[in-house]
Amino acid sequence: MAAKQAIAQVVLERLKAAYPDAHCELDHRNAFELLCATILSAQCTDVRVNMVTPALFARYPDAATLADASPEDVEAIVRSTGFFRAKARSLKTMSQSLMQAHRGDVPRSISELTALAGVGRKTANVILGNAFGINDGIVVDTHVQRLSRRFGLTREPDPVGIEQELMKLFPRDDWALLSHLLIWHGRRMCFARKPACGTCLLRDVCPSAETAESPRKAELGRESFG
Repeated sequence: MAAKQAIAQVVLERLKAAYPDAHCELDHRNAFELLCATILSAQCTDVRVNMVTPALFARYPDAATLADASPEDVEAIVRSTGFFRAKARSLKTMSQSLMQAHRGDVPRSISELTALAGVGRKTANVILGNAFGINDGIVVDTHVQRLSRRFGLTREPDPVGIEQELMKLFPRDDWALLSHLLIWHGRRMCFARKPACGTCLLRDVCPSAETAESPRKAELGRESFG
């Protein structure tokens, strides 16, 4: 544990210095918009979601309007994000739940958020950390999974286990920021298939750096996703 904590401290300090502007890259103006955008981001890039949400929010700016929306209209707007029927259904049902149980407001607890359609723990953590500044957990997406394993911070096979380990290693006040730092580094340097270890600022403390240029590189990339 001590070795992991030492690496975790270096990782946090160096990534903070490297990415001082790290933030959620889903465009939003409030908690409701972030909730919708996060649901749409499943199996889809943030860039694509950001291309779709302006039209969605222009037509359905709040839970009340989206709850009454025609499923076909919502599907047409979100079609390019993939799995559009399921996502449109989740958006509408989620909005209906917000109206029925929360008067249209997005709740501020894990239990209430995960009770909404299409909202799992990862999405709930996104909302709490970014819309409300509540550090109740750590967002574990594919980038966070990959990097936390490559850094030797965890061997857990699932996001929940990874989150629990990371929560022990990093200060609570940095939990929301940590996810952004890892995601930014994963998108800009620690790529899944071909990490740029030669120029990585964490090469000297990353146990995977030595093997990243070896024939096992591709295998490492696959293992990082479990």
